[in-house]
Amino acid sequence: MTAGPLARFTVLDLTRVRAGPTAVRYFADWGANCIKIEMPPGVAEGDMGGPRHGPDFQNLHRNKRSITLNLKEPEGKAIFMKMVEKADVVVENYRADVKFRLGIDYESLKKVNPKIILGSISGFGQDGPYAERAGFDQIAQGMGGIMWVTGQPGGGPVRAGIAVADVGAGLHCAIGCLIALLEREVSGQGQWVSSSLLQAMISMCDFQAARWTLAKDVPGQAGNNHPTGIPTGVFKTSDGYINIAASGDHIYKRFCESIKAPELLTDERFSTAKARVKHRDLLNAEIDNRMAGFTSAEAVEKLNKAGVPAGPIYKMDEMFADPQVKHLRMAREVNHPKLGLQEVIGQAINMSRTTVEEWTATPEQGEHTASILSEFGYDAAAIDGFRKRGVV
Repeated sequence: MTAGPLARFTVLDLTRVRAGPTAVRYFADWGANCIKIEMPPGVAEGDMGGPRHGPDFQNLHRNKRSITLNLKEPEGKAIFMKMVEKADVVVENYRADVKFRLGIDYESLKKVNPKIILGSISGFGQDGPYAERAGFDQIAQGMGGIMWVTGQPGGGPVRAGIAVADVGAGLHCAIGCLIALLEREVSGQGQWVSSSLLQAMISMCDFQAARWTLAKDVPGQAGNNHPTGIPTGVFKTSDGYINIAASGDHIYKRFCESIKAPELLTDERFSTAKARVKHRDLLNAEIDNRMAGFTSAEAVEKLNKAGVPAGPIYKMDEMFADPQVKHLRMAREVNHPKLGLQEVIGQAINMSRTTVEEWTATPEQGEHTASILSEFGYDAAAIDGFRKRGVV
């Protein structure tokens, strides 16, 4: 990789599956020296997140280097601790008790490097009654409230179509570690940063969760309707479906004028925001009737010109073909030595001055073991001995 804004930081990546790798990916994409630590070949490690050459794994671990290291062996742990001496951040998403059994908990790391920052992601928190439970995205979605506000009314709970708890926990952990790095510039000390799938899910429920904490209102399912702003939802056109967000009196007026339906303004069932919420199903049916006269492309163009938010509903291939998505570079090319030219998902962060133009593909298992160990002071003979003894 070309040098990026985080190039001065070294991150040791002990993560697996999704939440942890997502956290480290933020560092890797912005140029940090991210070292993915994996068990040596032949040593059972459990589910690491699907096939190594599959899309998910390749997207999660780009811009990193890989070393194999058996932390269960005394020599392996000693090597890891030597790496900790020079590192800035360690990220792990083991079950809460595992790091203590391995002797790589924060207090242990702090003894060899007082400036180290440990980022931990768990299912439910590092302590409390559920601390020892294994975390899984869909379980956190159910406990975190999102499944009860997703889906059609009366249809039963529905999971989000993406791993929102995993990705959210990874994002929160990355932000926490970056905050800790900034604080370290003042205090000179590291600290333990933690997040969990459950906390991330509750935080991301945001206004829906606040409806309970602040108003004691238990939100339910609203299907494709916005819970409070009507009309906002999915509407059928002559050739498919689009999203329209026409809530608020001013936008609703522009919407009715743009589709030449003044009667939807004067009808007392739809003339006020409160009335539109009460009669949402009737209003949606009226809008569907009028949208049937337009193709999706025609409706989106017409409404946006009138200042009414509207957009297509894409499948994944259609999304990446959109000119705005292309402009935003949400697919980034990397060249894998075995898989060839690939496209991974781009970053959703833009900076005016600092960027990383060249990205690297996900490494093969242990691809950089020798070079990384040499950077930490081990010579060729020592590395060969480690390999023979199954340490790396």
